[in-house]
Amino acid sequence: MFQETLSQLLESTFATIYMVAVSGLVAFFIGLPIAIGLTVTAKGMFYENIVVHKILSSFVTIGRSVPFVILMVAIIPFTRFVVGSSIGTAAAMVPLSVAAIPFFARIVEGKFASINSGLIEAAQAMGCSPFQIIYKVLLPEAVPGIANSCTILFVSLTEYSAMAGAVGGSGLGNMAIQYGYYQFNTPVMLQALVVLVLLVLIIQFTGDYITRKISHHSI
Repeated sequence: MFQETLSQLLESTFATIYMVAVSGLVAFFIGLPIAIGLTVTAKGMFYENIVVHKILSSFVTIGRSVPFVILMVAIIPFTRFVVGSSIGTAAAMVPLSVAAIPFFARIVEGKFASINSGLIEAAQAMGCSPFQIIYKVLLPEAVPGIANSCTILFVSLTEYSAMAGAVGGSGLGNMAIQYGYYQFNTPVMLQALVVLVLLVLIIQFTGDYITRKISHHSI
């Protein structure tokens, strides 16, 4: 019995890590360009475009305002189209990614906004192209902030993954509900909870450590 529970715990833990890792990478590679777009099309910036900025901002705002559980149900047809199913690990990654993209984009946009505008003006005065300003000023200056944003992203995804497990996904959330709560097995539910907390702590401590290292290196 103990060996079976341990096997289930390990399987659920790896499923959670896999969901969070893939969803986080998708959110990073799609959310970062959106954050850049929001920044450079804002009023007073070198690619100022109010229409594009409002479209991107509306997408991010709407995406962030929909509760995750409702989002999971609302995009079931899309999830089935992408992965061929609405349950399981792969299916959970679709709503996790969709929810994480606007979340990450908005956080990173805030990090870009905190960059000293004088640096951008100096780069423009030196004749740098918009492309050069993005890759030689905006991104390098925001690296510590982006690292911190990634930490927040992965912590939030770990929490969301538990909700995904409760409504058809896999991972520790599914283990806690299916094998713990529904079967009145409190120890199993507590084990899943403890591992979830440990995962969050590991992500937080690792992210904070990387952010500090990058910040010191930048200085």
